[in-house]
Amino acid sequence: MPLLKLPKGAIKPRPAVLAMAPYSPPSGDRADKLRLDFNENTVGCSPKVIEFLKANLSAADLAIYPEYTAGKQAIARYFHVSPDQFAFTNGTDEAIQVFINTYIDDGQEVLVLKPAYAMYRFYAEVAGAKIKEVAYPQPSMEFPLQEVLDSITPRTRAVILSNPNNPTGTGLSLLAIERILARASKAVVMVDEAYYEFSGVTALAEIERVPHLFVCRTFSKVFGMAGMRLGCLFSHPANIQYLHKAQSPYSVNSLAVMAAQAAVADTSYIENYVAEVLAARELLCVGLENLGIAYVPSSANFVLGHFGKRAIEVRDRLRGQAILVRDRSYEAPGCVRITVGTRAQTRRLLTALEEIWNQ
Repeated sequence: MPLLKLPKGAIKPRPAVLAMAPYSPPSGDRADKLRLDFNENTVGCSPKVIEFLKANLSAADLAIYPEYTAGKQAIARYFHVSPDQFAFTNGTDEAIQVFINTYIDDGQEVLVLKPAYAMYRFYAEVAGAKIKEVAYPQPSMEFPLQEVLDSITPRTRAVILSNPNNPTGTGLSLLAIERILARASKAVVMVDEAYYEFSGVTALAEIERVPHLFVCRTFSKVFGMAGMRLGCLFSHPANIQYLHKAQSPYSVNSLAVMAAQAAVADTSYIENYVAEVLAARELLCVGLENLGIAYVPSSANFVLGHFGKRAIEVRDRLRGQAILVRDRSYEAPGCVRITVGTRAQTRRLLTALEEIWNQ
């Protein structure tokens, strides 16, 4: 939707906001469809989360401001950190926002990759930062480590990257992360690990040793709680104190924290879901190969396929069969990102895709 013209007498927003392109994800009309477009858990959260909320939620709980002590202790045990090594955030989005608000002033340089999660650039632009982008090589989409290292200079104030990356699905090793941390020793570095459970590579154990490292995780993907909007931003305890200064004290709601405690307690649910997705990811890749569709090898719960000039057609015709996938042609020409669900869901997708592709 185009922006409305400001009425006479209205006050213009800051120049940084005026210069930004609006971010409008296609989030409407998704009910009762096979949702393979936003990398969500495609079967929902653990049933124990719902049971826990029904058994423990009271009217009094909703009448008071959130209390995080018990929740932080449970989540800290799950992630093998201490409660003072992380902050709850309203999804990964707020983690990025608080990170930017704490460390970035107007005009300072933030290094991001392209294509990548749009919110990195979004919040940096809101802050008035100078954006420096490093492009993933196409079509391979391998992490451009040397280019990133070469782009880090004394002017670099922050580096933001995701591992694995969205939308490419490609990841980088812990050694590569350590090389970036060493090169960017005068900058803050955020590693977004939203898809960690599907790759197994994490920098979380380094937060005490490397004081300029920040790691974020989300409950929106493998835990199936995207509607709850809960994330965690990890770093050295001294850094967390400053992050709290730049964060609203009650930005995370009580239900999200309650649900998270039940979610991390059901480890077998997470393990089984991850195993199912990894099997389905292999099934999807084999299916794409059989159809002659190139794709980027993925370490996440999605696969970026090269559909060329038929990308929009494939997206729209799949939608006509109540299957949603995400066109990423605007930043990766001819590419469509497909979330990996269960094997049954993947077979349904491949059956529909084969019918479309062979016509």
